[in-house]
Amino acid sequence: MSITATELKMNLGKYLLLAETEDIFITKNGKVIAKLSNPNADRVEMAKSLLGIIPADVTLEEAKAERAENI
Repeated sequence: MSITATELKMNLGKYLLLAETEDIFITKNGKVIAKLSNPNADRVEMAKSLLGIIPADVTLEEAKAERAENI
């Protein structure tokens, strides 16, 4: 989403709530000057990308043992 700096000033609370779920690009004189985003979004995406890496038939103990062997 892209908004003007004036729009951000007038409705800051609204855009802070929206920033939890999407990036908001702030423009001034038609140029992007800032980005309002959720700092935890990258962590959530990284965690989602890791789901499914360990096969379902591997136990937690087996995964820990394999990891300990590689250290």
